[in-house]
Amino acid sequence: MQKLPLKDIITKIKNEQTFEAVASDYSFTIKIDAYVPYVCGAVHDGHQFRKELWKSCLHTEYERWYEEDPETKNMVKSHPIVIAGCDSRFEYDLNRSPESAIYFDAWGKQLWKYPLSEVMINKSLEKHSNFYKVVHTLIETIEFKFGFCTVYDMHSYNWKRWDREVPTWNLGTSNIDNNRFGAVVESWRQSLSEIRFPNNIKSTSKINDTFQGNGYFLKYITQNFKNTLVLATEIAKVYCDEYDQIIYPEVVHAVETELVKRIPEHAMRVYNAFKS
Repeated sequence: MQKLPLKDIITKIKNEQTFEAVASDYSFTIKIDAYVPYVCGAVHDGHQFRKELWKSCLHTEYERWYEEDPETKNMVKSHPIVIAGCDSRFEYDLNRSPESAIYFDAWGKQLWKYPLSEVMINKSLEKHSNFYKVVHTLIETIEFKFGFCTVYDMHSYNWKRWDREVPTWNLGTSNIDNNRFGAVVESWRQSLSEIRFPNNIKSTSKINDTFQGNGYFLKYITQNFKNTLVLATEIAKVYCDEYDQIIYPEVVHAVETELVKRIPEHAMRVYNAFKS
């Protein structure tokens, strides 16, 4: 993996070069092994939290981890195109618009002991902006090359905080064209429901049950690219103990192994249905 400045990453994508890189400020990673009509994203995978913010933050390291989406990049790491955030959503949230990307409170608790300076805020927002410059170039390139692109927008959620039974997988579709894409959304839901987990973990899959797909990553791409479908795909955190902060690597591996075949199969069906 190389460390590359933003302009070099964008140039490589525009020239359809294959590469693997981390941004020069270490805010995100991108891997392109081949140009294919689908992309995997893990915008909440990151846990980094820059040191100058530590003394101001009221949330503990565990509280931040609890609300992040650990291992979501690892679940899709084998695919040809993967882009993932490295920084914690508590520094800036890539799945929120720039206007709301900096938290002032988080999940009902005040986040900062005192207000952040404008310099600190702008430093975070610049990372947010740079990420979306790359996203824009990437989707523009894929859509132009193939005529259609599918983005698998990977997230996780804390299932134990719900007071009812919730699905292992949730697809959020409230901000996509369901008249156009309803059939391929359903085929993705069906495929996810067939995944088999170790440790007697059951697999269920629903649409708009726990989350509705209101994230900025999905909205930004959907609003800017008419021939790209973003599938906001949430897995319940059955792959870890969300209270004891323990990852179950055998479950993560099982998910990755299943998605290695299921994502390309589904992406090709979508592409064949919608390519121009």
